[in-house]
Amino acid sequence: MKKKRIRKGRVFLASFLLLFVLGLGLFLVLKPFNQAKKEQTKENNSNVVEEQTPPVEEILKERRMSLVMVGDALIHEVVYKDALSNGKYDFSSMLSSIEPLIHDYDLRYYNQETIIGGGTPTTYPRFNTPDAFADNMISIGFNLVSLANNHTLDKNEDGILYSNSYWKKQEGVITTGTYSSKEERDEIPIYEQNGIKYAFLSYTMATNGLKTPKGKEYLVNVYSPELATQDVTKAKEKGAEVILVAMHWGNEYTHKPNASQKEVANHLASLGVNLIIGAHPHVIQPVSYVGNTLVIYSLGNFISGHETPTLDKTIGLMVGLDIVVDEDNSVHFENINKTLLYTYSSASRKNFKVYPFSELTDKILKNYTDLEQEYLQIVG
Repeated sequence: MKKKRIRKGRVFLASFLLLFVLGLGLFLVLKPFNQAKKEQTKENNSNVVEEQTPPVEEILKERRMSLVMVGDALIHEVVYKDALSNGKYDFSSMLSSIEPLIHDYDLRYYNQETIIGGGTPTTYPRFNTPDAFADNMISIGFNLVSLANNHTLDKNEDGILYSNSYWKKQEGVITTGTYSSKEERDEIPIYEQNGIKYAFLSYTMATNGLKTPKGKEYLVNVYSPELATQDVTKAKEKGAEVILVAMHWGNEYTHKPNASQKEVANHLASLGVNLIIGAHPHVIQPVSYVGNTLVIYSLGNFISGHETPTLDKTIGLMVGLDIVVDEDNSVHFENINKTLLYTYSSASRKNFKVYPFSELTDKILKNYTDLEQEYLQIVG
C-alpha cells in the first residue's frame, strides 16, 4: 500500500515537472514575439500622437486670420423704397450674390455710410437707414463695421445713441468710430481672432459741417494726428499685434488720392498701423503700400442709389486677404484678392442688386469684360 502511494507521488511529480518545462519553453518562445508586438504598438501610438500634434516650432511659426472688405453702404431713397414690401423692408435679394463670396473669411468689413438712426428713413442730404438693412448685412456674415463718416451726425446725437444701442445688441459684430461716452471712446478694446490680438479704429476727416454738442466730441471720431497717435499707442500698450484703421477721407468722385490722404497714410504708417481701409470718394482708388502698411485708398460704393448713377459710382471694390503674424511678431499680407462689384438697377430704378463681375452678362452691364480690365488698372 505504501509502495503504491510512493509510485503515485512520483508520477504526479514527473507530470508536474513535465508541464513546468513545457510552460517555460512556451514562455521563452513567445517572449520575443510579445516584446516585438509591444514595441510595434508603442511605435504606432507614438506615430498617432505626432500626426495629431504638430511640433512646437511649427505652432509658433506663424498665425493668420482672413479679412474681406467692401465699401460704402449708401442707402438712398430709391434703394430703401425698392426694399419695401407689405410695409416691411427687406434688402436680402439685393445682397444674395455677396454671401458666398465672404462666407469663408474670419472678418468681414463694410462701411455703414448712412446711419442706422431709428425712426423714419430719410435720404440725401441727411440720411437715415432702416434697421433692416443692417439686419440683412449681418445675416449674410458682415461682422466688422465702421461708423465714423461725414454722415454720422445726420440724425444728431439721438441718431448716434440709437445706432450705438442697435449695434451693441448684435452678437459677434464689432463696430468702431462712434461712442456713447468718453470712457467708452477712450477704452480702445483689443479683440482676438485665431490667436492674433488686434485693434480696429475708425476716423472721419469731416462731418458735413455738423457739430457734436459741446463736451460730447466723443460721439464720433474726427481725425487728428494727435488722436490717432494716442489711440494707436494705447492699442499697442494693451497688446495689439495688428492694427486696422478705417479712414473716411479724400475728395468725392476722383480716382486719385489727394495730398491729405497721403499725409494721413504716412502718419498712420509711421505709428505702425498695418492696414488702412479708405472710404468717402464713392469711387475706386488705388491699393498700395506705404512702407509696410497696406493702404486701400478707397473701396468705392458697395451699394448706392445716386441720382445720377454713373459707372464710377456703381462699380466698387472688394478686397480679401490673409493677415499673417510671423514668429518674430512682424505682420505681412498674403493672398490679396481684388474683386469688382457692380450695383445694378433697372431704368426705372428698381430691382437693385450687387453683383460680382464674375456673375455679369452684357445684359446686366454692357462691355463688362473691358470695364473690368479698366477698373482693375485703377486699383493697381
